[in-house]
Amino acid sequence: MKKIRAVITAVGGYAPDYILDNHELSRIVDTSDEWIMTRVGIKERHILKGEGKGSSDMAVKAVEEIFRKTGTQPDEIDLVIFATVTPDHVFPASANILCDKLGIRNAHGFDLNAGCSGFLYALDTASKFVEAGAKKKVLVVGADKMSSIVDYTDRTTCVLFGDAAGAVLLEPGEGEYGVIDSILRSDGVGRKYLKMEAGGSVNPPSHATIDARQHYIFQDGRHVFKYAVSNMADVSVEMMKKHNLSGEDLAWLVPHQANMRIIEATAERMGLDKSKVMINIERYGNTTAATLPLCLWEWESKLKKGDNIILAAFGAGFTWGSMLIRWAY
Repeated sequence: MKKIRAVITAVGGYAPDYILDNHELSRIVDTSDEWIMTRVGIKERHILKGEGKGSSDMAVKAVEEIFRKTGTQPDEIDLVIFATVTPDHVFPASANILCDKLGIRNAHGFDLNAGCSGFLYALDTASKFVEAGAKKKVLVVGADKMSSIVDYTDRTTCVLFGDAAGAVLLEPGEGEYGVIDSILRSDGVGRKYLKMEAGGSVNPPSHATIDARQHYIFQDGRHVFKYAVSNMADVSVEMMKKHNLSGEDLAWLVPHQANMRIIEATAERMGLDKSKVMINIERYGNTTAATLPLCLWEWESKLKKGDNIILAAFGAGFTWGSMLIRWAY
C-alpha cells in the first residue's frame, strides 16, 4: 500500500492596496529609506485600511482565489487551520469567522499561534490529518494584520511589518510528491525578547496598560536576530543532511521574510545561490504568518512538478522549523 502524502494543490494570496513606503514612514517616525534598507531590506509594506477590517477579510480573498483556480466548493472543505497572531477577536477563532464568511459549513477549524512560524506549524499539523486519512480537503491559511499591533512611534519595530494573507489547499496524494518531512522546534527562552506585554490573562487590558503602550509589539532586536540567524539556518541544513540533499538538489528555499541578512545567512549556510531563494521582503515587509504562502503564491508560475523545496521560518516563542516539500504541479 502506497503512503498517503499531503499535497499542495493550489495557492492563493492577497495584499491590501494601500502601500506604506519608507518615504511616508519617515514623515511619521525618525527614520529614512537608507536606514531601513541597510538594516532590514524593506522598502514598502501593504496596510489594510477600513473600519472593522481584520485578518479574516484578507484571508477570504486568498481562499476565494483558490476556489476560483480549482473549482472547489465551500462545502467540500473539511478542515481549516488559520495561523495568525492578530486574530479578529480573542474568540471566536478567526478560522470560524473565515468559514462563516466563505459559506464553509462541513468543516471544523481552529486558530494556531506560533508567531512567524505559524504557517509552517499549521501546514505540518494539517498534513498529519491528511496522511492519516481523516481529511480530504484542508485549507491552511496564514494571515496577519500586523498594523493593528504596531507602534508607529517605535522606529525599531514599525519599519518591519506589513499586512497580508496567503493560503494553500492540501489534499491527499500517493507517491513521491507533497510534504516529505518537517523539523519543528521551540524554546521558551524567547518569550522575553519578542512579545505583546498586555491583553492576555496575565495582564488584561486596562487604562494603565494602554497608557504604557503595552498592546503593541515589543522586540529585543539584538537577541531575536542572534537566535534567528543560527536556528533558521541550522534547521534548514539539518533537513538537507537528513535527506542527503545538496544545494544542486534544491529548486527553491522559501524563507521567512523578516530580515534580508537572516535570509542571506540561511541561504549561504545551505550552499544556495540567491537565484534559488524566494525573496519579496522589499515589497511586503514581515507579514508574519503570511510570509511563506505569499512567496509560494508569487512564485507559483515558476514552480515545476518534482521541485524540491525547503520552507524555513523563525518566530516568537521562540519557534522555528523547516519543511521539505516535493512540488506536485
